[in-house]
Amino acid sequence: MVKRRIFCILLIFALALPVSAEPIRWVDFGVPYGSLKYALEQDIVTHEQEKHLSWIDILALAACRTGGKCGLASVKKATADLKGPSEPKVLAGDLGKYFDYYHQAFSAVLGGLVGSYAIEVDGQWQASYGLKAFSPIAAGYGYSHYDDFGASRSFGFQRRHLGNDLMGSLGTPIVAVEGGVVEVMGWNRYGGWRVGIRSFDSRRYYYYAHLQKDHPFAADLKEGDLVQPGDLIGFMGRTGYSNQENVNNIETVHLHFGMELVFDESQKECNSEIWIDVYNLVRLLSAHRASLKRTENGWERAYPFLDLDLEDYPA
Repeated sequence: MVKRRIFCILLIFALALPVSAEPIRWVDFGVPYGSLKYALEQDIVTHEQEKHLSWIDILALAACRTGGKCGLASVKKATADLKGPSEPKVLAGDLGKYFDYYHQAFSAVLGGLVGSYAIEVDGQWQASYGLKAFSPIAAGYGYSHYDDFGASRSFGFQRRHLGNDLMGSLGTPIVAVEGGVVEVMGWNRYGGWRVGIRSFDSRRYYYYAHLQKDHPFAADLKEGDLVQPGDLIGFMGRTGYSNQENVNNIETVHLHFGMELVFDESQKECNSEIWIDVYNLVRLLSAHRASLKRTENGWERAYPFLDLDLEDYPA
């Protein structure tokens, strides 16, 4: 209960912070998978070195120089340059005026995905630094996907697809990509049974939709709950496209996974919401899957997890 109160206080404080400048209104996140992977590796390998290279700094510098394209060559060049004494804005030269924008935008997308964490293995807690976010699909379950962001959708009204569809088997366990607060769950005519989770820094809203008919959610999950990265939240299905609850009107079993960026609370529910293409992020997270096990008491994590950036290392 103490930790729950602490997390809630942190979230309320984050939401109450004053905004000193006009919030970002749009982010076109198109960083390629290879660039994300390379920048992540440089962040991890330099973590305990005298100069730790943040993958956000690397990508923001590369974005300044390439107009946001962040090809692998530009990311490698940014990494090499950042090993020197100069600050990123100086390294960007005349393009340094764009650094703050890219750094803020990429911090919003990636800010909670890398850091310190611990897992419990055979009764012993083991601390580490690295990718602490998980694929939305639990370990041991197959899926397929392609970059379908922006594809046309027509149910209800003509619109763009604002997420990534991961096709798999009925009942596949779905886990929280990042820790946060369950902000909304229940039925939606478009998403069917769905869960919405807000990151603890309030910048990312994760949307998991089309969950399983009759048994969509993890046992006892409810709005207001705190979840850790990799915690079970529901099961893959094909519900949705109906005003009536608990209806399978989606042809293909899949998870719709989306990420909305929130720089200001006025952006959360409006006609100009900032949804980004998460396809390459899903590819990056595919190598980091949460292991679950089924017991007579229900589903449990095979390796309990603690986010050490938010909690103390266990005694």
